[in-house]
Amino acid sequence: MPIDTASLPDSGFTTAAPERSNIRWFVCALLFAATTINYMDRSVLSLIEPLLHNLPFMGWDFTKDAAHQVVFNNNYGNIIICFQVAYGVGLLTAGRFIDKLGTKIGYALAITVWAISSISHSLVKSVIGFCIARAMLGIGESGNFPAAIKATTEWFPTEERALATGLFNSGSNASAFVAPALVAFVTYRYGWKAAFVTTGSMGLIWLVVWLLFPYNKLRRANTQTQINLQEVVSPSANQGFFALFGELARQRGLYAFSLAKGLTDPIWWFYLFYLPKFLNENYGLDLAHAYWEIVAVYAVSSVGSIAGGALSGFLMHRGFSVNSGRKIALLLCALCVLPIILVPYMGKISPHSAWPAVALFALAAAAHQGWSANLFSTPTDMFPSTAVSTVVGIGGAVGAVGGATFTWIVKHYFALHPMLIFTLAGLAYVTSLVIFQLLVPRLGVRRTA
Repeated sequence: MPIDTASLPDSGFTTAAPERSNIRWFVCALLFAATTINYMDRSVLSLIEPLLHNLPFMGWDFTKDAAHQVVFNNNYGNIIICFQVAYGVGLLTAGRFIDKLGTKIGYALAITVWAISSISHSLVKSVIGFCIARAMLGIGESGNFPAAIKATTEWFPTEERALATGLFNSGSNASAFVAPALVAFVTYRYGWKAAFVTTGSMGLIWLVVWLLFPYNKLRRANTQTQINLQEVVSPSANQGFFALFGELARQRGLYAFSLAKGLTDPIWWFYLFYLPKFLNENYGLDLAHAYWEIVAVYAVSSVGSIAGGALSGFLMHRGFSVNSGRKIALLLCALCVLPIILVPYMGKISPHSAWPAVALFALAAAAHQGWSANLFSTPTDMFPSTAVSTVVGIGGAVGAVGGATFTWIVKHYFALHPMLIFTLAGLAYVTSLVIFQLLVPRLGVRRTA
C-alpha cells in the first residue's frame, strides 16, 4: 500500500537515520574531482583555439567587422553548437540510464565516454572530426550532474546534501584556476594535441579509482526521507526505460525543479560570458589586465557554493524542517542576486575602478552557486533515489533550452536595453522561487499535476 506522505509531519523525515560514515566525504571528493575534470575537458578547445588557426585541414573561416577585427569564426561556432546540442539532448536520457544502471556503473560509463572523446580530439583531421568529437564529449559530460546528485542522495542525509552538492559543484570553479595553467604548460611543451590527451587521461585515472572503490558495498542505507519517498513513483515505472518519464510527468516537483533550472541556469552563463566583455568595454581591460577581477569572481563564487549549500543544513540542525531550511536558503540566495541590477550604473558611480562592479558580479555569482547547491538538492527531497538522476537530467535539459533562449535575448536586445537584461537577471531567482513555492508548497509531499 503506498505511503501517504502528506500525512507525515513536516519534520524533515530525518529521524532514525542510519549511522553516518566518514567515507561519504571521500565520495564527495571523488565527485569534486570528476566535476573539475568535466569542466577542464570542455574548456580545452577554447583555450587552444588560437593555435588551430593555422591548421590547413581546419579551414577556419573568419568574419571581420569594419575595423577588420575577427568577430566570428563559422567553423569554431559550429563545433561549439555540436557540443551544446549533444549536451542538452544527452541530459534528457543520461539521467534515466544512470537510474537504471546504478550510480557506480552509470557514472563510470559517462566518464569513459567523455574521457575517450576528449582524447579523440587529438586524432581528428577535419572540422567534421572536431564536431563529432565535441558531440560525443557533450553526450558523455551530460551524465556528470545526474550521477553526482544521485550519489549525494545515496551517501548523505538530507541536511548535508546541499553542502555536499556545493562542495563538488565548486569543481566547476576550480577548473577555471587549474585548466589555463595546465593547458598552457602542456601545449607549450608538447603541442595542442597533448592538451586533450592530458585532460582526457585525468578522466581515465579517475575512472580507475572509481571502479576500485567498493561503492555499493560501503554505501550507507537510504535516509529516512528517501524511505518515505519510495512510493512517490510506482515500482512498475522503474521497470521500463520510458515508463518513468510518464510517471514523472504527473509530479509537480518535476516542473518546479525544471522551471527553476530553465530560468536561472542561463543567468550563470551570462555572468561568466559577459564579464570579460563588460570589463573591456567599460574599463578598457583586456583579458590579461582583467585577470585578478575574473579570478576574484570565480573565487567568491566557490565560497558561495559551499556556504550556500551549508546554510540549509545549518538551519535544519537548528530545528527547521527540510521544507523551511531549503527554501529559506534559496530565498537568501535569490535576494543576494538582486544587486546585479545596479551593474549598468557602475560606470557612472565608479568610472575609474572596475572593482565595485566586479563585487556585484562576484556576489551574484556566489549567490547563484549557493542557489544551485540547494536547488540541486530539492529532487532528493521530492523523489526516491531511483528517479533522482532522471529528474536532474530533465531539469538540466530545460536549463540548456533556457540558456539558448536567454542568449538569443541578450544578442538582440542587450545593446539597446542593458538595464532590461540585468533586471531580468536579478529577478530570475525570486521569480523561480515563487513558482517553486506555488507548485510545491511543502517539500517531501507528493503532489501531482
